[in-house]
Amino acid sequence: MATAQTSTSKSASSGVTKSGRASARPDDAVSLLMADHRKVEDLFKQYEKAKKDETKKQAIFQQISMELKVHTQIEEEVFYPASREFVDDAEMVNEAEVEHASAKDLIAQLDAMAPSDPYYDAKVKVLQEMIEHHVEEEETEYFPECRESDMDLKAIGEQLKARKIELAGKAR
Repeated sequence: MATAQTSTSKSASSGVTKSGRASARPDDAVSLLMADHRKVEDLFKQYEKAKKDETKKQAIFQQISMELKVHTQIEEEVFYPASREFVDDAEMVNEAEVEHASAKDLIAQLDAMAPSDPYYDAKVKVLQEMIEHHVEEEETEYFPECRESDMDLKAIGEQLKARKIELAGKAR
């Protein structure tokens, strides 16, 4: 069992502060991905607060959709392939990709629906739960393993950032 000291140093080495926030390493791949996670978590909270305001809910979901589409694409194109040789458990990467496919399917369903649909809120909630599960696994298992490896997280972070800018430009 890990001691409190080990847990604290592991948290520091994983780029996570005690509050669970990504530490300030703006060019580090893991920190960039974790910042995306925090942004989407915040958007889901905003969605929950929108209650019955369908116009607001739709606008917030459009942001969630765009953020997740860009995030999954940069992970799949850049981060996952780069990390495969550095993580001990290839199944962990495979599982992350399967989770992405499931999330993308649900996002496509929601993109084709109106907020007035009786299943809209339920599907957003299921998507939120799927994303929370995915984020938990990445941040507690996958990312720490990447940080402890010889991966050049700064170089990969630059690639992620460049691809994200490119994709965001296409989305507009």
